[in-house]
Amino acid sequence: MSVVVVGTIGYDSVQTLRGEVSDALGGSAAYFALAARFFSPVSVVAAVGSDFSSDDYRLFSERAIDLRGVERHEGKSFRWKARYHDDMNRRETLGLELNVFARFNPTLLPDQRRSDYLFLANVSPELQSRVLMQVANPKVVGADTMNHWIENERAGLLELMKRLTILMLNDDEARMLSGEHNLVKAGRALVKMGPEAVVVKRGEAGVLHFSQDGVFAAPAYPVEEVVDPTGAGDTFAGAFMGYIARVGRVNEAVRRAAVVYGAVVASFVVESFSLGRMSALSWEDIAQRHRAYNELTDSQSPRWTSP
Repeated sequence: MSVVVVGTIGYDSVQTLRGEVSDALGGSAAYFALAARFFSPVSVVAAVGSDFSSDDYRLFSERAIDLRGVERHEGKSFRWKARYHDDMNRRETLGLELNVFARFNPTLLPDQRRSDYLFLANVSPELQSRVLMQVANPKVVGADTMNHWIENERAGLLELMKRLTILMLNDDEARMLSGEHNLVKAGRALVKMGPEAVVVKRGEAGVLHFSQDGVFAAPAYPVEEVVDPTGAGDTFAGAFMGYIARVGRVNEAVRRAAVVYGAVVASFVVESFSLGRMSALSWEDIAQRHRAYNELTDSQSPRWTSP
């Protein structure tokens, strides 16, 4: 069964210490799909404009990503412009143009409505809820959010959380939504709001996974040179959800393994601007880095005995 992802596909203009790009392919659904496809079939629901190039369509279709749910409208595609600060964990949005996405009202295809795995990428809670209502009986519903929705559509987000299996957000957003400064307290508070699990993304500090069964911490894979962090969270989400769909069930052990695969695949996307590294990625690359990740996190220390 495919993972259905609802989100944006468009063009990004990004400045980092390593350079800059203009009108590079991006969007939450784009990063998600290119990661998820290594683990499971993935079906995209999005809207693009008449400016969306055939080469960019081909990048997805050549990787067996289902684009039947991508609507094409007259006008410009979604565009985002940002500048990253020195530490790469902080960025400033310089421009955001919803364009055709502003009037996007998705109607899922019949097979998408029967999907067991649905991910609602970072769009408004109102749009996320409209999509969720169309899916008959999903096993796993994941969603991402951001500070804008927490500040401006909090009531809708809180209602949506009651219907989620997994909520993903970054550390600042977790604090904002929960009202707790300590991340452990924040994660536990968010689980009480409805989701079975909450994944808190902390950039180069790694990931915290919270559930009723406890807390799991996974480090980020150490990358020698971070070129562009754009899309790392969406890439993590794609690998995470794709792995769960591949296994076909969800429990604490499966979610923790999914966190690790998410961290591994997300470590590739930061090595280039836009989707350059992801478009050239192979399963062999992922498997090799997954082994290296396990070696890095295995202390292999002998059992401690007191003197």
